[in-house]
Parts: sequence; C-alpha cells; structure tokens
Amino acid sequence: MNNQDYGDELQDFLKGSGKYLIAGFAIIILLFMLNPFVTIGAGERGIVLNFGAVQDSVFDEGLHLRIPLMQKVEIMDVKIQKSQTNSAASTKDLQNTIFSIVVNHHITPDKVNWIYQKIGISYKDRIIDPTVQEVVKAVTAKYTAEQLITKRDQVSVEIAELLRSKLIKYNIVIDNFSIVDFKFSEQFSQAIEDKQTAEQKALKAKQDLVRIKIEAKQKIEQARAEAMGLRLQRSEVTDKVLRLREIEARIKAIEKWNGVLPNVTSGAVPFINVDKK
Repeated sequence: MNNQDYGDELQDFLKGSGKYLIAGFAIIILLFMLNPFVTIGAGERGIVLNFGAVQDSVFDEGLHLRIPLMQKVEIMDVKIQKSQTNSAASTKDLQNTIFSIVVNHHITPDKVNWIYQKIGISYKDRIIDPTVQEVVKAVTAKYTAEQLITKRDQVSVEIAELLRSKLIKYNIVIDNFSIVDFKFSEQFSQAIEDKQTAEQKALKAKQDLVRIKIEAKQKIEQARAEAMGLRLQRSEVTDKVLRLREIEARIKAIEKWNGVLPNVTSGAVPFINVDKK
C-alpha cells in the first residue's frame, strides 16, 4: 500500500469517527436536556409517576435516575410541619367558644405516594383543618364553660388523642398538639370577671372578719390583764391606806393625851396602843 492509499483510508476513518463523536455528543446533550436525573433533598420523598400514574416505588433522599419523557417525579416534604387552625365550638352549657389550635405534624414517609394519589399536596386544607374543627367541637360539647377553664389540660389531652386516631387513617402523624388560646363571648367573659371579683371581695371580707375577731380577742385579753392589774393595785393600795390611817389615828391620840390616866376605876382602863409597827 502506497502512501497515497494510506492517507485516503486515514481520512475516511477520521470522517467516520467524527460522525460517531458528533452523534455521541448530541446524545449526551439530549440526555441533559431531558434531565434523566432527579435529586431528593433531606426531609423529602419522591413520588414516581409513569405517564401520570402513581407508582408503588418512592424515591428516598439522594440522586435517582428516571426515564425521560415517561417518568415524572413529584417531591413532597416529610419534615415536621406547623399548622394553626381556628375553631368555633359550643360548650355543654351552650356557651360559644373560639379555639386557636396549633398542630405539629408530618406525613408518613413511605406513604407519600398514597397521600399524593388519594388526597394531594393540599392535605392540610383538605384533611387536617376540617378534622381539627370536628374534634374540637366533639370534645368541647362534653364540658361546661367553667370546666374548660379549670380542666384545660384534660381537654387538651382528649382533643389530641382523638385527633391522632383520626389523622393516622390518612397517614398523617401528630407530633405535638396545643391549645394556644380560647375565648368566650364578651358577655360570658364579663360574667366570669364579675364572679372572680365577687369571690375576691368575699375572700377579703372573710379574711378581714378573721382579723377583726383575732384583734378583738387580743383586746379582750389585754383588757382582762389590765383589769387584773388594777384590781391587784387597788387591793394593795387599800391595805396600805387603811394601815396608814390607823397609824395616823394613833399618832393623833398620843398627841392629844396629857399623860393623866382617867380617874374612873370601875370600868376598863383605856389603853392606847403605841406599838410602832
């Protein structure tokens, strides 16, 4: 083979290889344009759709390969979500109440395809909010307005348990539940405030009465002690005064005596006691 023939063959080979290279690059570019890869982030799951039909397989976190044009992947968040709902309910004694409820929840990771197919991505509006309102009304109707206040923890636990049992049927898990606030009508709230004010006044009056009784007893005991002291003082003063008067009378009798004894002898001889006691 001469040099001319070798050069022609090499040229033909390069031309053919160039076509293959171009075709390979075109295929690669087409694949990237069709995007056959899908990345599932942390706290997410991928629902696989074949021509729109939900499949049994669920993509976990990481990089996955899908069939372009045929498969589509919908991503759903399985992290804990916060949902706040306001619910109106009536108590056992027919008092209107408005609850503010906060529910922390997440969907079961391996059931995201079921949720997507049966409920859709708007499961909060379609399932959680209506269920919260239903449960709150059912539990509130068992308690009076006063019991809602005094047994708030018990009411909260009962609502949470009933809510969990209902939402788990939809593969929704309740992580935490709390009653942020609940309000009664203005008239009832005013009545509660008036009652509390009256109870406080009654308690104060009772405490004042006890205090007055104690102070009265203290005064009585003090008066008794003072009276006893005065009686002792009066007794002591009376004895001393009588003794003093007796001594003064003796002194006066001595001062008046002229030293001559009476001449009468038929009777008792008067005798003046000059004892200096």
